[in-house]
Amino acid sequence: MKIAVEGCMHGDLDNVYRTLQHIERIHDTKIDLLLCCGDFQAVRNEHDLKSLKASPKHRKMNSFWKYYSGEAIAPYPTIFIGGNHEASNYLWELYYGGWAAPNIYFLGFAGVVKFGNLRIGGLSGIYKSRDHYSSGHYERPPYNEHTIKSVYHVREYDVHKLMQVEEPIDIFLSHDWPVNITDHGDLKQLLQKKPFFTKEVREKKLGSDAAAYLLEKLKPPYWFSAHLHCKFAARVQHGGEGGPVTNFLALDKCGEHRDFLQVIDVESGPGPYEIQYDEEWLEITRRFNPAFPLTIASANFSNVYLDKEACRNWVRSKLQARGARPFEFCQTAPSHNPSKKSDYSSGAFPVCPRNPQTESLLQFLELPYLLDNMSESLDATRNSFPSSHGYNNPEEIFIDDADELQ
Repeated sequence: MKIAVEGCMHGDLDNVYRTLQHIERIHDTKIDLLLCCGDFQAVRNEHDLKSLKASPKHRKMNSFWKYYSGEAIAPYPTIFIGGNHEASNYLWELYYGGWAAPNIYFLGFAGVVKFGNLRIGGLSGIYKSRDHYSSGHYERPPYNEHTIKSVYHVREYDVHKLMQVEEPIDIFLSHDWPVNITDHGDLKQLLQKKPFFTKEVREKKLGSDAAAYLLEKLKPPYWFSAHLHCKFAARVQHGGEGGPVTNFLALDKCGEHRDFLQVIDVESGPGPYEIQYDEEWLEITRRFNPAFPLTIASANFSNVYLDKEACRNWVRSKLQARGARPFEFCQTAPSHNPSKKSDYSSGAFPVCPRNPQTESLLQFLELPYLLDNMSESLDATRNSFPSSHGYNNPEEIFIDDADELQ
């Protein structure tokens, strides 16, 4: 199976797909799947731009809207994770994962799917600090100047769910790099290209602690990242000689003269290939959903009460009856129309629409829909921030993200 891996998409789907078609022509080959490592920017319309944390010069419609509207069709099955520059209002609708557009699948804030006989996992967002990491998912659209940043910060709850995965993962995606991954590659060459990384590398702060936990636990053969806008390869030997090996590769953002694409050959069973739900991941999702933290307070895992084996058997029987193909794509907002001025004023859109895909998945798993619980917003939880953090006002934890890469 030939898999194309792309770094930061930044909404430039047209150019990435054209580049892959060019590669197919000149190498007389066929690409089976595209993976994107974040900053995908699934912007459907001008309203979505309000939820995109980016400087004004980087806040553009780009080309995703064409694929959302049906004007264009993704020529390859595409799987992506979120980064730190996303239409966060739309991705929140698909917290558990789902089709962002036909043939374009979002892995969710954390997720695992199957493609053929490969298992592909991913973690969206970036790691910021222990304070953000241990808090719950309290942000709701419309976002304010603080929550537009914090909504994409990785949460312990999502990482904890991924840490429950026991069956082998073949490929894992994260936006930021696992911390200390630079110990396993050509650090000298990296610092020649990016000398301003030196201090963070020395202080062991370049990258994500959460991703490092997952790398050590999951030990996938392949791990792909983006975020730092450069190409960097590493080889991680787990447990000494003879142990499993992870081949790590970070890629640049889409652009001329940038290393933003890599095509790899991965052993797999015969096709045809399609994206499907993963049985183990649905079991984990169902079992841990009672602990879903919807305030600033940390997740309470004592609420996880379902028996693992019984839950797995229940999910298996449900998938055998229905099939494992994800629920169908459905539009929940109008698409950008370059020839028509639309009303994107306040009140023209529902604040937190329910995505039918998410509703169907939760009904399938017999779980409640919680994503539009507006009572759990920042204002309503101002006094519920865990005392162990040492803050009286939750807004005190936010720092300026102006230095985060576009």
